[in-house]
Amino acid sequence: MDQMNELRGLIARHCQVPRVETPIPRVTLMRSGNMTMPSRVLYEPLFCIVAQGAKRVIVGDNVLIYDAAKYLVVSVDLPASGEIIDASPEEPYLAFSLRLDRAMLAAMLLELAEIEDDGAPVAGMAVSAVDADLLDPVIRMLKLLDRPRDLPVLGPMLEREILYRLLCGAQGRMLRQIALSDSRLSCISRVIDWIKHNYAEAARVEMLAEIAGMSASSFHRHFKAVTSMSPLQFQKQIRLQEARRLLLARPADAGSIGFAVGYESQSQFTREYNRLFGAPPARDAARLRELSITDPQRMAEPV
Repeated sequence: MDQMNELRGLIARHCQVPRVETPIPRVTLMRSGNMTMPSRVLYEPLFCIVAQGAKRVIVGDNVLIYDAAKYLVVSVDLPASGEIIDASPEEPYLAFSLRLDRAMLAAMLLELAEIEDDGAPVAGMAVSAVDADLLDPVIRMLKLLDRPRDLPVLGPMLEREILYRLLCGAQGRMLRQIALSDSRLSCISRVIDWIKHNYAEAARVEMLAEIAGMSASSFHRHFKAVTSMSPLQFQKQIRLQEARRLLLARPADAGSIGFAVGYESQSQFTREYNRLFGAPPARDAARLRELSITDPQRMAEPV
């Protein structure tokens, strides 16, 4: 596909390091000359196209693989494990991502014809086939990196065009729910935000359902559909990822960090940390510090 070749060339030229935050608002370019180890991170709402290579993402029980024939959409903050599974120095992994602007999506919905929504649960992360109509504005947006004078005027117009193509595409229903404040997805997003900021607190399903404005059974069904996890599994992953961040950020006793993120039992914290990250807390933190020094590109987490 000529368009994909053009996109590949633009990313390769403007991204010579693992990650570049471009002058275009919310646009990031990624590059990796190696396959990477599985990395657990919190994905934010975004749209991503891979121009070369491939990546595997695991969220809950759901496994997604996307390459140059597909695009990824993430609608809510989701803890997931991602790894680049196709990359080499000769043909590096190359990707474009755009963080989704909920306010812009909401404004665009006011201009579009109203579409019926049956209220069925939607996933929080999905992969679809890319087409020429979607690739075209992405390519024209990246060409603005060579014409910075045009960026302030044409950049927002091209972002709107990309979002319009997404709204009209296979994941349009998911994107519409991001923008609607009373949608089921937005209700689940409120709960996710609460868990992110209160991960150390005990969270009963009934209380979370009240935050979402749903019955407990409806909340549990929609939360599972969006995140591929139960609310308690989701909170556990947020707790453990925060514990890992704290372990890397400052030397500390693993037990104190376990208590800081909400665990009452040191043995339970160590057991669940080991299960998620493949090593006890102190050993995992030491391994990651060493890896960040000896091979920083493998620590990078391109989308």
